[in-house]
This record gives sequence, C-alpha cells and structure tokens, in this order.
Amino acid sequence: MTEKTAIVTGAARGIGLATTKLLIAEGCRVAMVDRDGDELASAADGLNSVLPLVFDISDAQQVDHMVAETEAAFGHIDALINNAGVADFGPIEKTDFQRWRDVMATNLDGVFLCSMAVTPALKQSKGCIVNIASISGLRASTLRVAYGTSKAAVIHLTQQFAAELGEYGIRVNCVAPGPVRTKLAMAVHTQDIVDAYHDAIPLNRYGSEDEIASVITFLCSDKASYVTGQVIAADGGFESTGIGLPSLRI
Repeated sequence: MTEKTAIVTGAARGIGLATTKLLIAEGCRVAMVDRDGDELASAADGLNSVLPLVFDISDAQQVDHMVAETEAAFGHIDALINNAGVADFGPIEKTDFQRWRDVMATNLDGVFLCSMAVTPALKQSKGCIVNIASISGLRASTLRVAYGTSKAAVIHLTQQFAAELGEYGIRVNCVAPGPVRTKLAMAVHTQDIVDAYHDAIPLNRYGSEDEIASVITFLCSDKASYVTGQVIAADGGFESTGIGLPSLRI
C-alpha cells in the first residue's frame, strides 16, 4: 500500500493505534484522528508518515475539516477506518435518552458523517471504507442496549454504503471484533468474566489488538479487491456459540 493514505479514527489507543502501526508498516500514510489530544500526541510521537488530527467525529463541521486537512497534507485519500467508538455499558433501566444519544452520536452518527464526508475523495481513488462494529452487533447481550444497537446499525450501514458506492469502485466492509485483550478490558474484567469468555470462545482466549488490525489492513489492501458489503467477525468463533451451552460443546 505504498503511498496510499488512510484515515483512522479513534487512533490514539487500542485497535486504532495497532491498525495505524500496521498500515505504516505496509507503506501507508495515516491521518490519526482522535478527540483526546494529549493521548493522540503521545501515540503519534515517534511514528513516521502520520498526521495527528484532534477532531470529534460526532460533529459534522469537525469531520469536514478532518477530511480537508488530510487531503491538504497528503493529496488524496484511499481508505477510511471508522474505528472511534464509545463503550458505555449499563442496564436498560439506567439508560436514559441522553445516555442513548451519547453512544449513538459517536458509534453511529460518527460513522455516517465520516463516510459521507470522505466519499468524494474515495470516488477519485476508488478507495475503501472499513467500519469497526462489534460482536455485540451480531448477538444480543445484557448491559448493551445502546452499544449493541449502535453496532448492529453500523453493520447495516456498511451494507447500505456498499450497495450504493460499489458502482464507483468503492468497497465498504465491516469488522466485528469479539473480546479483545486491551488494557481497558483487562482492567475491568474480573477473573470470573475472563474464565466465562474463555469457556464460550472456541479458541479459548481473547483476541489481540494486532489480530484485529490484521483483518482491517487486509480489507484495505488490493488482496481484498473483490470483497465488499461483508461483515467479518474476528472473534475466535464466539458468534458460532450463540446457541447451546458451552458445557455441551464436546
């Protein structure tokens, strides 16, 4: 992907940062976008071929500036990775409308705004969009009424964009990660939760940020030139265990 340019949102940490580093290793230039300026500056320090941009992707005007600054710096845009998201979990009874809207503003509205804003540039480059959803968008779970619904909507939004933008040569795909061993997850997951996930996942472990980044990078590459409108669950087989009890998988 030498001399290609990608925008990665939520690039200051986790899957976004891992994806940024892998894209750079493949020869890509990356506009790293995050609303946490201090964390973004720290993440970008020492990386070559990056443009750190502090923007909130839930704000339409900021999104337009993000795309304009990327084009001004790099000349063109070949890929958009919609990774930025809010992980807000809580019971339905405690999810008021404001909490619901806060999740949707970033997880769904942000994906729509960024995809719309970058489409003219992707028409020129015949580029691609990769949206990051979640296994929670494919199977329901407790405490995820806003988060899971937002990610399910991202999956459908992916297919809508793929259906309409394909005629321009633009590919649009989605990655739905399962449990990933991030610093945040490991800080809040008790040993009981870890054991339960291991029991429910056929590969018996969490995924890594680099493993998810590898799937994203593949979808951005020419090796995926005939892949569009697809949802890849990078989840160790977790989705396949949605029916039946773990103790009966023998």
